[in-house]
Amino acid sequence: MTKRSVKTGRIAVFSVSAGSGHVRAALALKAAADLWYPGVEVVHVDLMELVPRLFRTIYTETYIKMIEQHPALWGYLYDKTDRDKIDSSLSRLRCAIENLSTRKLKNALDDIAPDHVICTHFLPAQLFSRRIRKGKFLKPVWVQVTDFDVHALWLQRGMSGYFAAHDELAWRMSERGIPAESIHVTGIPVMPAFSGRLSRTECSRELGLDPARKTLLMMSGGSGVGDGARLAERLLEMGGEFQIVALSGRNEKQLKKLHLLALKYPGRLFPTGFTDTIERAMAASDLAITKPGGLTSSECLAMGLPMIIVSPIPGQEDRNANFLLEHGVATKACDANALEWRVNLLLNKPEQLDIMSKKARILGKSDAARRVIDSVLYATPGGVKP
Repeated sequence: MTKRSVKTGRIAVFSVSAGSGHVRAALALKAAADLWYPGVEVVHVDLMELVPRLFRTIYTETYIKMIEQHPALWGYLYDKTDRDKIDSSLSRLRCAIENLSTRKLKNALDDIAPDHVICTHFLPAQLFSRRIRKGKFLKPVWVQVTDFDVHALWLQRGMSGYFAAHDELAWRMSERGIPAESIHVTGIPVMPAFSGRLSRTECSRELGLDPARKTLLMMSGGSGVGDGARLAERLLEMGGEFQIVALSGRNEKQLKKLHLLALKYPGRLFPTGFTDTIERAMAASDLAITKPGGLTSSECLAMGLPMIIVSPIPGQEDRNANFLLEHGVATKACDANALEWRVNLLLNKPEQLDIMSKKARILGKSDAARRVIDSVLYATPGGVKP
């Protein structure tokens, strides 16, 4: 392999803080560049910091409320917009609103002066696509899809390249009109910390856990969607020798419930709020109980952590769940009864957990962030490497 020249320059990574996954992907790209590409500066921009408060509320708070209180409606809208034609009245209205609400984008680009742009959410990709078509932005723009399937909103004209989680997704994207040579199968970016082998014993002791006992990791996502306390109590009532680490994200109400519940089950339930060292909790665990977000699932795969999927959001998480189930790295519980049964089954069949763990490590791409940065720096637009 020929030695490559050292690259320098500046990359702007645009995310949207609707849910935490898009931001985590952006931060993973920045961390990878800081670690492995010392001549490259990555600037992370949350697009929601550039828009008016009303727009920010619609894209963040309303999104969380809808998926929690009206998941069927969200699923309908997801499927409807996936089939929506690009020139439909709905698309034109959406573009007009986005154009009105992102006037600070030009000023941000002038300040950053990036050599490349990577989008980890479809909204900035849409905005850059329009600017490229109007000749207002001439630098390469790349799109990192953060799920195991792709929605039509991600597929924009004028992009220099796309990054996909796996080969089938790349094929599906090309079938929907993206040139195959511009699609790079890299995986979904996770932080560099997921690349190393962490000590289960050390990570368990940090959390106050017994490293010799089976450990369940219950995750609600960065926003703490769902009633994790109710599910944790149901599992603890089973008895047994396992312990639970329950993450509530930024949901303070849920965290309080978990702390009260922990008093009833001393030494078995360990509640935690938002953490930026989730890889250490995963290293201490044998099984994750989680919603199948693209980033969370990718982190579990990188750590070889089998999953039980609960309460997937209709739309993107349903599609993620299908991918994980098909590859044998997860099983799915449709309700609390099914969750209890599946936990009991897997804890009593360590050989099955071991098989799932090995499959997860094979499927995981812990170096995805580095591969994305490498492709951006060393590939010419259109995906052809010099």
